Amino acid sequence: MAAEPVIQLRDITKRFPGVVANDGVTVEVGRGEIHAVVGENGAGKSTLMKILYGLYRPDAGEILIRGRPVALDGPRHALHLGIGMVHQHFMLVPGFTVTENIILGSEPASHGRLDRARARAVVARLCQQFGFRLDPDAQVQTLSVGEQQRIEILKVLYRGAEILILDEPTAVLVPQEVEELFTNLRRLRADGKTILFISHKLDEVLAIADRITVLRRGRVVGTVAAGATKAALAEMMVGRPVLLALERSPAAPGELMLEAQDLTVADGDGRALVRGVSLAVRGGEIYAIAGVEGNGQSELVEALVGLRPLAGGRVLVGGAPVARHTVREARSRGVAHVPEDRHRRGLVLPMAVWENLILGHHRRRSFLRGPFLRMPAILEFGRQRVAEFDVRVPALRTPALALSGGNQQKLVLARELAFQPRVLIAAQPTRGLDIGATEFVRRQLLAARAEGRAVLLVSADLDEVLTLADRIGVMYNGRIAAEFAHGEATPAELGLYMVGTERKGREGAP
Repeated sequence: MAAEPVIQLRDITKRFPGVVANDGVTVEVGRGEIHAVVGENGAGKSTLMKILYGLYRPDAGEILIRGRPVALDGPRHALHLGIGMVHQHFMLVPGFTVTENIILGSEPASHGRLDRARARAVVARLCQQFGFRLDPDAQVQTLSVGEQQRIEILKVLYRGAEILILDEPTAVLVPQEVEELFTNLRRLRADGKTILFISHKLDEVLAIADRITVLRRGRVVGTVAAGATKAALAEMMVGRPVLLALERSPAAPGELMLEAQDLTVADGDGRALVRGVSLAVRGGEIYAIAGVEGNGQSELVEALVGLRPLAGGRVLVGGAPVARHTVREARSRGVAHVPEDRHRRGLVLPMAVWENLILGHHRRRSFLRGPFLRMPAILEFGRQRVAEFDVRVPALRTPALALSGGNQQKLVLARELAFQPRVLIAAQPTRGLDIGATEFVRRQLLAARAEGRAVLLVSADLDEVLTLADRIGVMYNGRIAAEFAHGEATPAELGLYMVGTERKGREGAP
């Protein structure tokens, strides 16, 4: 490492009940370096960063900042030492201006009163110094996700941070916003700032990081310089070769399985969230919906599966209208649903694995003897599904909350694909999953397509959309703004439609 280390984490160990999150972790980060930390879910990345930010105290090991040992007793102490953290979920006040959000809690005062002119001048100077395009007087609720992230970064810079920890900073950004973020990070590096970049997107890590530390099961596997390959990093993370390029045969669309005709969905106040959306998905194809979150995708999915009433239009499955718009009716018509929030919609976490595997299907004759459950048949079904979907679980009676995020998602897929559905609606199916679990889930979606199912995929991950989809619809402001065939659009082009910069007709619609 060319630069003098500004951060030294030596033999850091952190235990939680039944888990060693960090096991003798040693990492050094140089001044003016962008240092990425990657690893599977549960590898210990977040725990290590929370220790560095003072949110957790290590059980063993030593932290040195600029060569001096420190015992961090909280985030305020970390900020005092020049360490700031930008969390994945923003912590902004929507009704406040850019300036008010940045200074909140550290307001400049004159004669005991807030000095607004001085505060605005300081924020404007910070924006100019670091090349951040922001209007200090703009209300946060009117800004894009990328602009809100710039505010979060400026918040810690305003407080004097020289070391920035960024937790999954690109998770909700479109390609243009990612590129602008990287430009800003390079400016910060040139200014001497040190950046710790936590991510599971290996392409982005390789594009921005000077060095990359890989964690696996709480331990450091190694630290590599820029220039490493994506395949090598993935193998270090997972402990086995990962097939990054999925084999994708040409589509062979068959019978029309799912239709939405002029669908309108409103909130409780009657405000339209989905505005006249029409789409059609055939068996043997994947139709993907891309879009920045909050543009109606969630409400569209909820309407299609019966979780939300329709304000207009209709849904057809297999050519026949769905008369009773309920979840039970949708299931009976062969619609399976992988929800975007597996904890809230997909699983009952305190219930056992076997119980979660039959949720929604517990009335099937094969599972009942009169009014009672046939436990031998259910447990045999559970053993088969767990084995087929590689759900890593000690026993079928283990509660779902004890499983990792990847295994919980496999559990949902194992249930939803168990009974030969005609339609699979998968919303954000790989969100929060590590590279190994992501690979598995994507293979299952392609397998469903190969078996002739109609797959509607809703994803904020453009790589996922471009890899899997036969057709892509971009949602913006509750409407389908554009449609593309496979290979017809680049990530940058999709990004323009996702933020409303571009619009086009829907000549490709079936």
